[in-house]
Amino acid sequence: MKYISLKISLLLILAFLAGCSNDSPQDSNEEITLTVSAAASLNEALTEIKAIYEEENDSVELVLNFGGSGSLQQQIKQGAPVDIFISAAEQPFAELVSNDLIDQSNQTELIGNSLVLIAPMDSNLAAIEELTKSSVKKVAVGTTDTVPAGHYAKQSLLSIDQWESISKKTVFTKDVRQVLTYVETGNVDAGFVYKTDAQASEKVKIVTELADDSHDPIVYPAGVVKASKNHEHAVLFYHYLQTNNVQKIFEKYGFRVWKR
Repeated sequence: MKYISLKISLLLILAFLAGCSNDSPQDSNEEITLTVSAAASLNEALTEIKAIYEEENDSVELVLNFGGSGSLQQQIKQGAPVDIFISAAEQPFAELVSNDLIDQSNQTELIGNSLVLIAPMDSNLAAIEELTKSSVKKVAVGTTDTVPAGHYAKQSLLSIDQWESISKKTVFTKDVRQVLTYVETGNVDAGFVYKTDAQASEKVKIVTELADDSHDPIVYPAGVVKASKNHEHAVLFYHYLQTNNVQKIFEKYGFRVWKR
């Protein structure tokens, strides 16, 4: 009888411990995945930031989703599981804000950029006005409705009354990085990209930097997507992007940073 009683007692203790285990909170070391949808021009900078952040936060994995800001905006509107959005223009971001899809308390103008005209390294192109020459057959521009760099390029060309003539030889692309690739490979004679894109390539040269007053200000707003399933962690990473060390990384890649 004593043996049976002892066995029953042990079973009851094991059952109690199992119940406690099931009722305990999730392991704090459980991996969290954050999806960051960002403008294609942020590729190198965010890839470096991702490596540092994951090393400092071993329970967090950052998934970087790059593309044209307009296309990324549409993905979020359609319910894509995104935690952080960084746009290369204010309009796509502002539309999400107006639709109450961005956390009102966690949004900011993160960094800035400038627009440049580029050409292959062996090109003789020396000025934006030369794009009208017959020797220039193709000019790559991001699709103006969905790629902010393309929109800025159109504004700049309109400001010097060249959009109509250039548009006849324009090759439209899905994002600014495709413009860079087309110029690098010689598939086009010139293209419009951000200064940061041009600096990331050894295969292109900057023909000219477009005047800031020839287009809307190039601002990269960032914010936490309201529907984020990891809101607390998303907010932490959002604030991390604004720290001095991270701002220095952005600056290293040619972005304009603000004094905070």
